[in-house]
Amino acid sequence: MKALSFRNVTKDWVRNKYIYLMLLPVVVFYIIFMYAPMYGLQIAFKDFMPTKGIWNSDWVGFKHFVSFYNSYYFWRIVRNTILLSVFDLIFGFPAPILLALLLNELRNKLFRSIVQSISYLPHFISIVVIAGMMVDFLASDGLINQITSWFDVKPISYLLLPQWFRTIYVSSGVWQGVGWGSIIYLAAISGIDPSLYEAAKVDGAGRLRQLTNVTLPGIMPTIMILLILRVGHLLSGGSFEKILLLYNATTYETSDVISTFVYRRGLLQFDYGFSTAIGLVNNLVNFVLLLTANALSRRLSEHKLW
Repeated sequence: MKALSFRNVTKDWVRNKYIYLMLLPVVVFYIIFMYAPMYGLQIAFKDFMPTKGIWNSDWVGFKHFVSFYNSYYFWRIVRNTILLSVFDLIFGFPAPILLALLLNELRNKLFRSIVQSISYLPHFISIVVIAGMMVDFLASDGLINQITSWFDVKPISYLLLPQWFRTIYVSSGVWQGVGWGSIIYLAAISGIDPSLYEAAKVDGAGRLRQLTNVTLPGIMPTIMILLILRVGHLLSGGSFEKILLLYNATTYETSDVISTFVYRRGLLQFDYGFSTAIGLVNNLVNFVLLLTANALSRRLSEHKLW
């Protein structure tokens, strides 16, 4: 049996050697940049000194974890991370679904193509450029204040006010990602059997009934899988780069999240052990959320990642 199994494996390698060669760079990438860095996780339990190296640095156990929990800013950054992620999930996740459903109902192909092209464009704009546009538009003399001045509204420096940060962050994220995110749902809709729509028409179902009884159930597996993956990144605090480019000391109250706190503590203050400990906790919580979301989805809807 072992010889037969080995012979089958050998034949498979020979038959699909070019496919495995194409896969090799991907495997090497993940080994080098995803799995090899796990060796450095022990820094979270050490008082890491670059001059001593990882092995020779002093072992401090859970000191960094306790220090993070007792930090003055602990609850603030955890609250901001959760709120930004939840708001982004509430408003950002359904937006591509709604756009895909609306585009699917359009019968004018030219108009549909134009809308798709316009909605896709923001995705290809760099985060740095997006942040620069936000800074320019929302400045006290920016485009938004110029428009509101027509209605005798006093100019506001939006990015200097903590209460505006979450709105700016979430709305700009929806604008940038709604078009690109709708592609996968449009692909899922195109895979629905047309005979189901025909049967619904025969039963007297209108456009709305077809949408709720055929289209939505047809793309529900896709929705659930993407929702599970989204929940798995819930404590990542959204786009770290955009937050870093948009926030400032005056908005830390609502904008400072775990990833930006790790950046300042680890790279700017050179406290590598402390920042590694925070990142490890963050990733472990995300992993638990992913497992929980998958288990709940499997129990409630029978759609799952594994």
